[in-house]
Parts: sequence; structure tokens; C-alpha cells
Amino acid sequence: MPRLSPGRGICFLPFRAISLSSSIAGHSAYRMKISTILPAIPNQGPLPASVDVAIIGAGIIGISTAWFLARHGVRVLVCEKGHVAGEQSSRNWGWVRQQGRDPAELPIMMESIGIWDGLAGETGEDLGFTREGVLYLAVSERELGKFERWLDVARSHGLDSRLLTGGEANSLIRAGQTGWRGALYTPGDGRAEPALAVPALARAVQKKGGMIAQNCAVRTVATEGGKVSGVVTERGQIRASAVVCAGGAWSNLFLRNAGFGFPQLTVRACVARTEKAPDIYSGNAASDRLAFRRRKDGGYTIALADFHEHFISADSVRFLRNFLPSLRASWSDTRIRFSREFLRQTRNPGSWSGDQITPFEHTRVLNPTPPERVVAELRRRLASELPALSGISLAETWAGMIDITPDVVPVIDAIDQLPGLYLASGFSGHGFGIGPAAGRVVADLVLGRPVGHDLSRFRFSRFSDGSPIRLGPAL
Repeated sequence: MPRLSPGRGICFLPFRAISLSSSIAGHSAYRMKISTILPAIPNQGPLPASVDVAIIGAGIIGISTAWFLARHGVRVLVCEKGHVAGEQSSRNWGWVRQQGRDPAELPIMMESIGIWDGLAGETGEDLGFTREGVLYLAVSERELGKFERWLDVARSHGLDSRLLTGGEANSLIRAGQTGWRGALYTPGDGRAEPALAVPALARAVQKKGGMIAQNCAVRTVATEGGKVSGVVTERGQIRASAVVCAGGAWSNLFLRNAGFGFPQLTVRACVARTEKAPDIYSGNAASDRLAFRRRKDGGYTIALADFHEHFISADSVRFLRNFLPSLRASWSDTRIRFSREFLRQTRNPGSWSGDQITPFEHTRVLNPTPPERVVAELRRRLASELPALSGISLAETWAGMIDITPDVVPVIDAIDQLPGLYLASGFSGHGFGIGPAAGRVVADLVLGRPVGHDLSRFRFSRFSDGSPIRLGPAL
């Protein structure tokens, strides 16, 4: 599997029971303590009979799309099978970074960080956003060489990225560690608090007249005359001229039922937060072993940076050809596992109609348990990589499911085979930071307005038109 990084790498561990999208429904337990701190989103009464645009999924992409549509006066409804930001949009690292992005993503990300700058003022809500920089730490000349090559991308876009010497890096990270050879540093990058940001933006959508229906799964897309006519939800049908699928880890399953193949695998990421700790660095940083960022509550969010597993399942076989280039590129970091779940998945129903209960209703929220071995390794590395934090306890650990594409960049496109259907998914572990601008792009795409960016890299057809899988820079 590729290195899927909001920083430089993240511990992507496919949960045995849900490495295949069609088997996601096997996980209905909701164990994550962090869910209890998600701000509540008010209910808005009965569903409308019709809207202009229906959005599937209330994560950062779906909510951001709704925000920009509502600002244009569009009647928009977001349908969420669970609750706003219940999955990866509240469980990610909180990085808002330009550094290390795929060159095609970078212009959208640069727009996005500008949007983040203004969101608190526009919404009147605290999203926890601040610009404190992103730092990629190197322990070898080889790593520094990779960073230096990426600087060509940064310079061509006018970013404030630069290489630091070992002494400069060690002076920024006040952790008792003196082994850094240097670093790639973008001081203009930022961070936000995931559990605050998406619910805050959701409330702003409601204030603008948009509707959000939680615990309301979309079962199918309704069609008339070969084009979208609305959505069929568990509460009934709603007419709409456009439907946006922003379902994250569930998108492959939903689209397959609609007759469209979307190569997507689902992996598990494990994260922890520390108790309140000394301020050794106020931004986001990652070495090749540990990633960490300062939190608004005075602790740190931490994660492993060099470990992921893949449990073989039916989608692994179905999409093997698509994922081979990324698998080859990251073979040394990939642990291949086999699971009895593979056999169970082959017995799952492959399709359903709008009057049937769906996997989305069986599993409202994906909530995998972080393995104890990963948590133990996190504790060990925290002490060894950041000695100044060696005595700090972990206050909480959690895991989340992340959807990935073969080239580790998303699809942002209309699905031409069904006019009125749009896909915004596959953000591969780095959707949080780019989410606001991606939502603006999707909104304008739906409205037929100029999107302002070249979206050819994000086209849906790239996985079926014979195009080679092209991986971006692996930082």
C-alpha cells in the first residue's frame, strides 16, 4: 500500500473486518471515547420533499461542499447515516498542510489554507485553526535529498518552504533530541482541531439555510430518463437534480450498488493524544518514526509514521491490478496479512434496492479498536524520539478508517455515465486540510461554474481509461 500521509507517513492498518469496503457493515460497535466530545448538531425537523442538491456524507468534504452551496442560496441537504464527523473527519491528525502535497493537489490546498484563515470569522465558530508550521525531520542525507527535490515544487508555487540545518531543526524541536540532520519546513502551514472544526462548519451550514439529516442513510440514487432524480433514504425519497457522493470509506460500496466501479481500499489508522505536556514545538512535525502536533488542549496528537498492514480481502483481489504500483513503491513498509474475513465477505450481498435495509444502516459509525501492540509502540517511541515528553501519559487512543485510491489522490468529478451524480472521495488520509477548498470546487462543479483548477488528475475515468497509475512524491 502507498505511504498515505497527512505528514510523512501514517500507521495505516486495515482492520481485518473492514479492509474490504463491502464488509464494512460488519462493525456496528461504537467504542470511541472521542465521540462524546463532538459538539452536537441540532436536528432540523422532517426531511424536505425536494432540494436542489443532496450530499451523501457529513464529513469534511460533504459539509464543506454544503457550506459553499448554501452560500450561493442553493437548497442543499446533507444525509449522514451516523452523525456529523463521526468517522475520519474527527479522528485525523488535524494537519492543514501544503508541504509534501501531490503537485496537482497543491493549488487546491493553497486555496484551502486561505479558506481556513477566514472560516472562524465567517462562521463565528472556533475551529481551532492556527498557523504554526509543518516540519519534516530527517535523520539521513538521503531523506534530506528527497526534501530538497520537493522544494522545486514548492518554489514553483511560491510556498515559504525551506530546508533547515540540523542545528536549526534541533532548536525548533525542544525535546532533548539532537540527532536530526535537517528538516523540510513550511512555516505558513497550519493545524485545526478536527472534533471542533467539522461540527462548527456544519452549524454554519444550517445557519445559511442548508439542512443536515443525521441517522439518515442514503440507500440508492433515484433516476429518471437516464439521469439523477434524487436519493432514496431510509426515511423516504427526496427529489434532487444533483447528488454528491462524499461517503469516504463507504463510497466504493455505494457506487458498486449503483453500477459503478471505484477502486478503493479501506485501512485503519491509529492515533493517540497525550495529557497536557510541555510545549516542545507548537506546530506539526514528523520524523520517519513518529508524527506529532500540538493540540489546543495543551497535549499532543501522536501517531506512528512507518508502519501499515493490509489484510487480504475480496476488494484486494478485485483491485489488485490498480494498486500494484503503489504496493511496489511501499513494499518495505507493508505487512500483508490473511484473514478469515475474506471468506465471509464473498457471501455478502452485492446489491440492494431502495426498499431494503442496507449495510449503511447496519453500521452507523466505523469505530475500530487500536491494537495494543501499536499503542505500546507509540509509548515507546514517544519516550525515545521526544525525551522531554517521556513521562507524559497517553490520555486516549483511537482508530479510524481511511479510504485510499491507487494513486493516493482523490476523485473530484462528475460521473458522466449518470448525469447529475458527482464523486468527491478517496482523499487517502489527507482530506481534512484540503477539505474546505475541495468543497468549494465540488460546489462550483455541481453549479456549472468555473472551478479555477485543473481537475484532470482527479477524474473518475483515470482508473478505467487505460491511464497508468501515477504516484506523486512520497514524502
